[in-house]
Amino acid sequence: MKSSAKGETTEPGFARLTAGDASVTLLPALGGRVRDVTLGGRQWLWHNPDRAFTAADEDASLGEAVGSGGFDECFPTIAACKLPSWVEGVAGAGVAERGALWTQRCETAIGTGDFGNSATCSWAIRPLAFAFERQVTVRPDGVVDFAYAASNSGPHRLPFLWAAHPVLPLGDATQVVLPKGAKTRVWMADGVALAGGESLHAWPKVRGGGHLLDVSRPALLGDRFACTMFVELPRSETAIVIREGAVQLEMRVHGRELSHAGIWINRGVLAPTERKRPLMRWRRPRTYSTITIGPCLGAPESLADALGAWETARWIEPGATARWGMSWRATRATAA
Repeated sequence: MKSSAKGETTEPGFARLTAGDASVTLLPALGGRVRDVTLGGRQWLWHNPDRAFTAADEDASLGEAVGSGGFDECFPTIAACKLPSWVEGVAGAGVAERGALWTQRCETAIGTGDFGNSATCSWAIRPLAFAFERQVTVRPDGVVDFAYAASNSGPHRLPFLWAAHPVLPLGDATQVVLPKGAKTRVWMADGVALAGGESLHAWPKVRGGGHLLDVSRPALLGDRFACTMFVELPRSETAIVIREGAVQLEMRVHGRELSHAGIWINRGVLAPTERKRPLMRWRRPRTYSTITIGPCLGAPESLADALGAWETARWIEPGATARWGMSWRATRATAA
């Protein structure tokens, strides 16, 4: 791929887009993974120091965040599942963890222009016959736009979930800002007492252990835990915000397109290299902490559950296309 000043290939398999002081680095060979997003002078995505960005070092697990980091797309499911018997054409079909995109090289086309510099990545997947496309545009005004399209190329209407899955560092001061009072459900909690199941909470307060806990500052919940939550978004333009001191990353979305924000927190997780070593009292094991947060089309993690009690799966008719998008920007943090 020929390099240029604005949209260029930095090395085989890596494509870099720049405009102004914003930049995005993509990995077409690794399912179109976004390796870096630089906005407001900060590279926002977490990189695992124990794993390189190669297919050999990837792991399908979401629960322990043992992949290499960065940002990929989960489609048409987040968690592995088997589709119900009543889904016509794909009854009982199994869908892999993290979906079908991350395991295959995507076709990638680079474009440049006054509007910004873009990369369009496309996939064809099975067993659900979808064509999936994502266009990332880095704009001169310091905004990164993500535009998505999923088309049903099969003979039957098909269900799906989608989740943006950017992994970010979780520090002591990290704060999550979402619409106050938004309906929140805990999908999984390990090492922290959060009421899950059918319990509904009002963001940012979650009931647990007889108390109301503020989950917007995850580091205050404990030193070692993991949890997953889904927060319903209002049916209007809104922002999912990660605040780090004086700067914050805003993901601007519209609730008519995107129904939920998904939050995956891993605090004090043992590094993969440490899991193979015997515990020694004199040596403190190395750990890492991450927060994965982004908009979702449907919830929870499993497409089978979204087709069941949660009733949030999206459907596409044969030959039809669903479209949605989001925009990222870095801004000065406002008062909490």
